[in-house]
Amino acid sequence: MLSVSNLSITFDVNHVLDGFNLNLESGDIFALLGDSGSGKSSALRFIAGLEKAKDGSVVLDGKDLSMSGVHSVRPEQREIGMVFQDYALFPHMNVFQNISFGIDHLAKDEKSLKVTSLLELISLSGIEKKYPHQLSGGEQQRVSLARALANSPKLLLLDEPFSSLDKSHRDELIRDVRNILKKKSVTSILVTHDEKEAEVFADKIGKIEKKQLLVV
Repeated sequence: MLSVSNLSITFDVNHVLDGFNLNLESGDIFALLGDSGSGKSSALRFIAGLEKAKDGSVVLDGKDLSMSGVHSVRPEQREIGMVFQDYALFPHMNVFQNISFGIDHLAKDEKSLKVTSLLELISLSGIEKKYPHQLSGGEQQRVSLARALANSPKLLLLDEPFSSLDKSHRDELIRDVRNILKKKSVTSILVTHDEKEAEVFADKIGKIEKKQLLVV
């Protein structure tokens, strides 16, 4: 379903990744561990099309997204969703507007049904008119997840989405998000530095060591 091959990323003379390879089946939830500066987020950004690499390819559902140079598939055309550490919600938009931001092409009734079903999925029905500042950190992250799922992505990338939450809320949210992704059968990659978080969240775990990925 996802194949990343021979990924090498260099910043100036600093070789961040060299020969990174990853293969996932449909529905897999994978956690990517590594020390700070090891290249975890760079690998994620390459898959998403936000980072260029010295070498490497990414194939998603049989489609080569990383055809060399200017011919690579644009990020918004990759059918990949992203969830970030800082939620990245629009503060001037309410929950409905945030979730529906990427599906404005849908008819009004269809869009409304989609948002309602996503709010049910994340157990936050009835908050459509609230604004981000009226939500807790965990609620904002759930809304961020719903927005990422609105376009039915083939792959979901999560860049340390739980790290800014306090432990009591984080542990519950980790399990809830995993259950949501399993229910939707969304192939996912979580970047984290927390081994316990990786063990609870993921089916498979890999760690970047010596610029390469070791699956554990």
